[in-house]
Amino acid sequence: MQNTTYTPPNTNLWAGRKTDPSNPPEYWFEVIKHLDISQPEQDWPAANFALLGYACDEGVRRNQGRLGAVAGAGEVKRQCAKLANHLDNKVVADAGAITCTDENLEATQTAFGEAITRLLDQGIMPIGIGGGHDIAYAHFLGIDGYLSKFAGPKPRLGILNFDAHFDLRPFPNGPTSGTPFRQVLADHSYYVEYMAVGIQRAANVPSLFETAANLNVDCILHDACTPANIPSILHLLQSFFDRLDYLYITVDLDGFSSAYAPGVSAPSPVGFSPEFFFPILRKILATGKVISLDIAEMNPVFDQDGVTAKLAARIINEVTG
Repeated sequence: MQNTTYTPPNTNLWAGRKTDPSNPPEYWFEVIKHLDISQPEQDWPAANFALLGYACDEGVRRNQGRLGAVAGAGEVKRQCAKLANHLDNKVVADAGAITCTDENLEATQTAFGEAITRLLDQGIMPIGIGGGHDIAYAHFLGIDGYLSKFAGPKPRLGILNFDAHFDLRPFPNGPTSGTPFRQVLADHSYYVEYMAVGIQRAANVPSLFETAANLNVDCILHDACTPANIPSILHLLQSFFDRLDYLYITVDLDGFSSAYAPGVSAPSPVGFSPEFFFPILRKILATGKVISLDIAEMNPVFDQDGVTAKLAARIINEVTG
């Protein structure tokens, strides 16, 4: 992993209120497994899910955003530690983090993708935690590496992005946090479909809407993302799901209103609410097609009372539950 550092799981993140010894473990920190991906796969603990940090905001810097997301994964894991344990027989592992060094975003994305492929190869669902939204291209590289091993034509993959932004900017000078899905579609549109939910017109210039149309990108505008519209949105999403074999979900926390997610790289008072997002997420998970998920743009420097990190932890809790 040249120009990239892998950090094994930090056990200090996993602490909380002790369970009464007469009861089974009641909190995540008491049952979390620690998975060091630098070790051979045969030495990994058995797990259903793995939390893999993407400690990188180089893409945010290149995209002229505010820095701090490099520390996002640690804060989200700290909040996950306090979650009540309703995992039943499911096992969650902390798989450490890939860290960007020397501003080498490209090497970091490659290393993160390699780790994602290894987790998928072992039947473990990755949950990436960023870091800038450039995590999405890194994550896709891993999924692509995994699907490339299938015999015959590649399965149809859908990318569903909950976000205020398309992240379809051009990348003549290299990738940023604003380019991941254009990078994906540049070479993989023959088997990948991309849909964005929560797009804000005021946050995307006209040329990005033109790019989306040219790339056959479907989107649901923020104005429609209300609890009252959930049935109609699920109907739209169902036609998307029906065309696919697998789904990769990526959640940019800046899609939420800053009332719920102040700790992001690009906050906005306009955005969708948890009351909209969680019922949609549950229906998506119920399709049985979700292969992987990540959460992007968690920026603890600007968080307030840890509410953004707690929101991210609740998303992870929903996925694992």
